[in-house]
Parts: sequence; C-alpha cells; structure tokens
Amino acid sequence: MNTTLLPQPTRASKAVKRPSSDVYFQPSYDCQERRGAMKLTVYVPGVESSGVEIEARGGDLTVTARKPHPVRVNFNALHLEHVQRDYQLRLRLGTSFDYGAMHAEMSHGVLTVTLPKRPLEAPSRLARVA
Repeated sequence: MNTTLLPQPTRASKAVKRPSSDVYFQPSYDCQERRGAMKLTVYVPGVESSGVEIEARGGDLTVTARKPHPVRVNFNALHLEHVQRDYQLRLRLGTSFDYGAMHAEMSHGVLTVTLPKRPLEAPSRLARVA
C-alpha cells in the first residue's frame, strides 16, 4: 500500500519583520543619573566619531554607530558579515531631558552622551475667588 503526501498550502506570513534587529547589534551601555543631567556611556568598539548618529524624537533616543567597511583587494568569503554589523541603541528616556542641549564625546570606542535635565516648572498659584 502506497501513501501519498500532498503538499500543504503555505500561508503568507502577516508578521512584519523588523530589519533593525537583523542588521544591527545592540551595544553595551551604562546610564548614570546626576543632579542636573544624565550621563549615558555606550561601548561601540571599532567605530569612529564620524560614524555616529544620535537622534532624539519625542522621548526616545536612538544612537546608531556604523563601523567602517573597507573593501579588501584579495577578498575571500570568510562570513564576516555577522561580525561586522553596525550598532544601534534605542532608549525611551521620556520628556524630562533637554535633547537640544545634549553633548556627546567619542574616545577609543566609547561614546559618552550627556543629557541635561529640563528645569522644573514652578506650580501655578491658584487665584482665590472671594
């Protein structure tokens, strides 16, 4: 007796793939809160200062650090694509920081971003109705 297996119809996946998780590594980082600011240290080895992009949108901060990708003359396939991926860090910090006054420094693969806090608004006085 022969058994015939019919191919199952395939369904199109409705899940949307996020290319950022496949394209970027998430770097190691450290946050230190200070009295008037927050200091964010991001470790991105192999990245030069010209390859760093910092974007603030709403209360989110995105740091993208791209490694230089030199073209080798005698290139042999070594499957280095995974190792040479760029870095991207996404943080939700909120709106209590002054993103326009942020300061960033890069030194030996360590990016230091200083985000000053916004001054607290004085509470409005309620008028007494007599």
